Amino acid sequence: MTEFKKQISIPESELQYRWQKCRRFLREVAPEAGGLLAFSRLQVYYLTGTFVNGAVWIPLEGEPILFVRKSVERARIESAVRNILSFKSFKDLAPLAKDCGSPFSEVVGVETAGLTWQLGEMLTSRMKDVRFVPADKALAFSRALKSEYELEIMRMTGERHHHGLFNVLHERIKPGMTERDIAHAVWNVFFELGHQGNMRMQAFGEEIFLGHVSAGDSGIYPSSFNGPLGLRGEHPSSPFMGSASKRWEKGMPLSADVGFVLEGYHTDKTQTYWAGSKESIPSEVLSAQSFCEDMQALAADMLKPGATPSEIYEAVMKEADKRGFSEGFMGFGECKVPFIGHGIGLTVDGFPPIAKGFDLIIEEGMVFAIEPKQSIHGVGMMGVENTFEVTANGSRCITGDNFDIVCVE
Repeated sequence: MTEFKKQISIPESELQYRWQKCRRFLREVAPEAGGLLAFSRLQVYYLTGTFVNGAVWIPLEGEPILFVRKSVERARIESAVRNILSFKSFKDLAPLAKDCGSPFSEVVGVETAGLTWQLGEMLTSRMKDVRFVPADKALAFSRALKSEYELEIMRMTGERHHHGLFNVLHERIKPGMTERDIAHAVWNVFFELGHQGNMRMQAFGEEIFLGHVSAGDSGIYPSSFNGPLGLRGEHPSSPFMGSASKRWEKGMPLSADVGFVLEGYHTDKTQTYWAGSKESIPSEVLSAQSFCEDMQALAADMLKPGATPSEIYEAVMKEADKRGFSEGFMGFGECKVPFIGHGIGLTVDGFPPIAKGFDLIIEEGMVFAIEPKQSIHGVGMMGVENTFEVTANGSRCITGDNFDIVCVE
């Protein structure tokens, strides 16, 4: 039998830090629970360092256990977790945990979003001696607070992201190209810079493929995606990237709202281009772009330890109203979104959003994408988006320091 060399990408010390964060937040959101049980592959990866089909048990006291359906061999090659066990049915979990010395508690915090309703009912029917309580917030809070290990990956991701969109792409595109052709050019640039291709969304049912490439009025085209930028997309069955029937013509803005991912971690950025010279940009367009850059600066200045997402959102919305931009800010009509940014990390739509009602205290090590955008009737969407790391002294942008419109003639 072929033996493969162990290849651990996430060191045990990093996993230990993540487990301790989960325990900290579990005590806050579900104090009656004696541990946390997660099922989604992404949570399993976050807590173990291997993307396998299974479940992970993090007791408040004792060693974590990784239960694996497929593949135990892969998990043992990639993960620093000491207890990696094979299982076939949910009824196997409790006996295996007991035999391993980390038995399930009477009350278990569970990742409710990690199972379908069908599988959730199956779990409870197979483990009738356990009372399950929701623990999704403990996982969300933990993932929102990044370690230095995670931040180093995201800084590298952001650097390549900015380089590709600001310094390289404009040399590969020109007016007259279709949105699809431009989207393919983005892919080529990004893959050359190491983009890993597979991006992820957290919200149930949300999908993503590269992001949005929107020329002219595509930027205000009705969108089913939970974001402000509209797009026609490839096809109704795949409303992403860009349309083969829409061309970027002279005198049009172009928005590339596309993500970059390295080692599972995303950064988000929107770069706006103009088909023509800088002198050809109408004052209405320049005014909208300048406003969005100001709103990004306002949010970034407030993004510091001790602040809350809700107060940042309120300040930006008040300023938009004061300056007369509220109608098309963050979209028109039913397409207007109720946030101006979001957490980001292993998923694009990370927790928490910068929105009304989200009062989680911001801490050093959190990372947010700030995306103020302004709709203009008959023109499209202007704006910016960049990814910001929260430091002890405030926030700093990790996706570049130049937010100008890039002109392509």
